[in-house]
Amino acid sequence: MVFFLNLWPVVQAHWPIALSMAFGSYIAGSTPMGGGTVGFPVLVLFFGLPGSLGRNFALAVQSIGMVSASIYIVSKGRPVEWRILRPTMVGSLVGTPAGAIFIAPLIPDLWVKLVFAVVWCSFGIMHIFKLNELIEARGENERFTRWCLPIGFFTGLAGGIVSSITGVGIDMMLYATLVLLFQADLKISIPTSVIIMAFTSLLGIATNWLLAQLQPNRYIIDPEVFGNWIAAAPVVAVGAPFGAYVVELISRRPTLILVSLLCVVQFVWMLYSERVSGWVLVCAVAAVILVNGLFHVLYRWGRGEQILSGKTT
Repeated sequence: MVFFLNLWPVVQAHWPIALSMAFGSYIAGSTPMGGGTVGFPVLVLFFGLPGSLGRNFALAVQSIGMVSASIYIVSKGRPVEWRILRPTMVGSLVGTPAGAIFIAPLIPDLWVKLVFAVVWCSFGIMHIFKLNELIEARGENERFTRWCLPIGFFTGLAGGIVSSITGVGIDMMLYATLVLLFQADLKISIPTSVIIMAFTSLLGIATNWLLAQLQPNRYIIDPEVFGNWIAAAPVVAVGAPFGAYVVELISRRPTLILVSLLCVVQFVWMLYSERVSGWVLVCAVAAVILVNGLFHVLYRWGRGEQILSGKTT
């Protein structure tokens, strides 16, 4: 596309995002976090662009990077938890378009940034406190196997709505369900989360593009999305499967620690850069606490503990 359409000036003008996504695509392939985890804050927090642009860029660039990583995962026969992935896809098939049509257009730009920051800060904190247990997990329990269909569908429904707002999120939600509730091995959980993000990214950007064609005054895709995408797409097409390959050779611990700390830092930076204060600040911090409380409940259920009594069943 760059060669035949003479898009080199566009690529040169957007080289910073290509450089950023060299790191972001590695994260996308080697962790349960989509490339939008890096792309969104770079565009929105550092370059000051609208949250809607960051969302559409995240979905567009992941449609290349995460799909590329998924092709590598499937072709190499990496273990994937299809029993919960399939119903999660069905839930996403409902939640992602519904969120794009009815919810995303109504959310102010600041709240888009806050949702992103809260989700990933919560994810980072969960990893910091549970990292040793997550890394040491082997196999998975069968306690909730018979509930795979409703659990997967609800995860996909909720995750699809979150992803329609921020461009990422469903991968983290499915990953958290697998490692906390099902106590699954990271070698299963991470590839599964990569595939659901690839599916949701394709669905999300296709939905947003179609809506922009049907109602251009209500659903807008900023032209800058294409410029950033064409610059980053060749990078993530290689970087994401490279991350999926490298993670099989080295310990996941350093990468997960680094990314978890970055998730917390971006939350603090967002609050500072947006001058968040008052009740908005209180709500943001409370939301982080609430999400981590939910993670803890899933963790204790996965260990077979009764929430109120603390006894193991």
